[in-house]
Amino acid sequence: MRDVRVVLIGGTSNTGKSTVAEAVAERLGFEHRSTDGLARHPGRPWRTPEREVPPHVAEHYGTLTTDELIASVLAHYERLWPRIEELITDRARDGSPGLVLEGSALWPERVARLTAPRTAAVWLTAEATVVRDRVRAAGRYAEATDRERLLMDRFLARTGRYQALMVAAVEARGLDRVDVGGRTVAELADAVLTAAAAQARPGRGDGAWAGPFVTDGETHDLGGPVTRDDVRRIMGRGPWGGEQP
Repeated sequence: MRDVRVVLIGGTSNTGKSTVAEAVAERLGFEHRSTDGLARHPGRPWRTPEREVPPHVAEHYGTLTTDELIASVLAHYERLWPRIEELITDRARDGSPGLVLEGSALWPERVARLTAPRTAAVWLTAEATVVRDRVRAAGRYAEATDRERLLMDRFLARTGRYQALMVAAVEARGLDRVDVGGRTVAELADAVLTAAAAQARPGRGDGAWAGPFVTDGETHDLGGPVTRDDVRRIMGRGPWGGEQP
């Protein structure tokens, strides 16, 4: 792991990315950051003791179909990617502090095209029941109103669709993924570090993606909400942006 300076942990919502990233960062002595801190997108649509669901978040999940929700979040990630790539490239340089970066915005195809040295990437996956139970527990589903349950169900539908697309992209490129089922945080951190160390070894993998990995409170808006034109554009060309899945 001495040659790895940036560890990327992708995955859909509620797979434990943040918790695992914190554990990995602590072991490596790296900084931990989330892509969610780089720009905002409609957040989780359930109440907590500290906050109500903002009206624009309720409208987002209450009015869009699952396909439109996927298109919206992929459009957001597309607009966010230059910032992510800049951060990764900066931290991969000699002398820069190490970084564990996690987030759903780490879309496999874009990560696979990275040319930053000393960078490794792993995606976390979870059974649909695991994600559902975590969301429902966080949102106190049993106590929620019908409207609140609808918003959580829409979020879960988007989350499940996102994971299916993400897994297809990961597997098509031979990238590494770790399923969280039945594992402790320590065990998941071990699995991520093992995968990252393997990526740092010369000769790992035979796909074009392997090259880059084996060589040496408030957030900012990205210019307004995702528009219907963004939704139509993403849905028209498919979730992979017109690339071969």
